[in-house]
Amino acid sequence: MTGVVIINKPKGITSFGVVARLRRILGEKKIGHSGTLDPMATGVMTVMLGGATRFCSLLPDSNKAYTGVFRLGVVTDTLDITGKVLETRPVAANFDDVLSASRAFKGEITQLPPMYSAVSVGGKRLYELAREGIEIEREERNALVYLFDITPGDAENEYKFYVECSGGTYIRSIVSDLGEALSCGAVLTELNRVKANGFTIEQAADLPDFDDEEGKEALRQKILPTDFALKKYPALTVTGAQAIRFHNGGELSLERLKDCGAAGYYRVYAPSGEFLGIGNNDGDSLKVERVFNEI
Repeated sequence: MTGVVIINKPKGITSFGVVARLRRILGEKKIGHSGTLDPMATGVMTVMLGGATRFCSLLPDSNKAYTGVFRLGVVTDTLDITGKVLETRPVAANFDDVLSASRAFKGEITQLPPMYSAVSVGGKRLYELAREGIEIEREERNALVYLFDITPGDAENEYKFYVECSGGTYIRSIVSDLGEALSCGAVLTELNRVKANGFTIEQAADLPDFDDEEGKEALRQKILPTDFALKKYPALTVTGAQAIRFHNGGELSLERLKDCGAAGYYRVYAPSGEFLGIGNNDGDSLKVERVFNEI
C-alpha cells in the first residue's frame, strides 16, 4: 500500500502511537510521518505509506497554522498543562495587556527550543535528557510568526489564539515567553494543528478504532497518490527514453528537457502520466533525487 494520508491526530496519543495503530489497521509496515505532535496536541499529521516513505524528507516544510488555548499564572517544566507545576503566580494582566505584549511575538523572533522537545543533541533527544532531570544549553533558533490573533477564553485568565508561523516554531515557547513578558507566566492548555505540509484539517481523516470496519474503509478512501503531497514542486513530463533512464537512476541533459529552466526540484512524469520520482535541476543536469516505486 503506497500513498499519503492526512490524519487528524487525536488527543492523548503520541505520533509514534498513531503510526503503530495505522500499521495494524492498514496492514502496512513501512509508514513514516512529518512533523511530530505532542500527545496533548491534535490535528494535521502527514503520513506516508509504503513506497511513499522515501519522500518524507522531501515534503514541503511549508507554513503551519494552529488554534489553541493558554492560561496565565501557571509555569510548568514542559511549558504546557501536562507538565509538573513549578510556580503559580498572581495575574494582574487584562486582555488589553495580553494583546499589547503579543505584538512582540509577531514577525521574526528567536526561540530557545524547550527541553521537552524532539531536538537531537549529541545523538539524544532533548526530552530524553529532560526526563533524566538533565538540562543543557541550547542554541536559539529563528522563527517567523505571520499571525498571532488572541481572543478571551471561556475561563478566567484563559485566552484562545490562532497562529500562522514558519515550520519549526514552538508554540509552547511563544506562550511561555508571552507569560514571562506579562510577569505572571503562562502554559499551553490546548493545541490543534490546522495546517501543515500544504494540507488542512478539513482534508484530515479521523483515526478509527481497531474494530471499526466502517472507519477503516473511510480511512482507505482518504489515501492520496504520493505525488499529491509533492505538488509544491513543478511537474515535468519527459520522453519515453528519458523516463527509462531516469527510473534507472540516470541524470538527464537539460538541453533535451522542456520547461526545466529554473534550478530546484521537479516532479518527473512519463508520457503516460506515471509518476517517476523527484529530479533536481542543479544547473548542469536533472539528477535523480528519489525514484518512485510502489513498494
